[in-house]
Amino acid sequence: MAGAVLPFEAPVVTLLERVRELRQLAATDASLAAELAALEESTSQVARELFNQLSPIQKVQLSRHPQRPYTLDYVQHLFTDWVELHGDRRFSDDRSIVAGLATFRGRSVALVGHQKGRTTKENVLRNFGMPHPEGYRKAIRVYELADRFRLPLLTFIDTPGAYPGIGAEERGQSEAIGACLASLSNVSSPVIATIIGEGGSGGALALGLANRVLMLEFGCYSVISPEGCAAILWKDGSRSSEAAERLKITAPDLLSFGIVDEVLDEPAGGAHQDPPRMAQRLGDAIQRHLDALVPLSPEQVREDRYKKFRAIGAFASS
Repeated sequence: MAGAVLPFEAPVVTLLERVRELRQLAATDASLAAELAALEESTSQVARELFNQLSPIQKVQLSRHPQRPYTLDYVQHLFTDWVELHGDRRFSDDRSIVAGLATFRGRSVALVGHQKGRTTKENVLRNFGMPHPEGYRKAIRVYELADRFRLPLLTFIDTPGAYPGIGAEERGQSEAIGACLASLSNVSSPVIATIIGEGGSGGALALGLANRVLMLEFGCYSVISPEGCAAILWKDGSRSSEAAERLKITAPDLLSFGIVDEVLDEPAGGAHQDPPRMAQRLGDAIQRHLDALVPLSPEQVREDRYKKFRAIGAFASS
């Protein structure tokens, strides 16, 4: 796959390129099938061994990979009848959050997700995936639609955090995030959130108050970025690797804490190496959780969500 290659993933990328080349040849020469299967198996094994040894900061780097699938990529692979809704009916349309209605494997659903760009022009349009208040208020519009029509709500989290600029603060950034949390807590239909990349601070949590929180294997989810944490604690942003280790922001730690409910394995080399396969795995997981949640009554759905978040954390009394 063309694009940026992180230093630690270079050996796997080289093998995956060979797999793709052989796959193309095998499509017209059946005698190469056995060789292709052997190469795919060895590549998968090498990738698993290498990526099992990644440090937390390397996983953070993978979660930010510019070729990683974004929300609209999953929309393309998993949904039909997609109708995007624009604007918050107060100020403007924030393109760093996409929201709308779609059909997911025969079910009508509502959808909200962060959206980054890949080119400079796209990133300026999407504000590098950092929403303004109007983005969160657009999300609330869709939350309320999901509640009114009892549509399952699917959210996709992938943001460094809410935009910290003066204009955003003037328009009520913290209030907009708080209103998102209040709105999500009252949605009567099932909510499934998926951390598809990086989940930063309240900017991510505004889409994360869900009945089930799924997380891709190389995603991250934290109250602050490792760089920001290092700058605040030690006045030294170069200690971001140490901060990532201490923050416990990777999928295995978050699963052990009960913050996420399921971690989805990524294809060899990460989700960006095989987006269709990653989308298939994600779709299967979403369907499995929807099948369990949809039969619940509105009261049971809200109670399920409440109990999930009340159970997070540990308390001790003297």
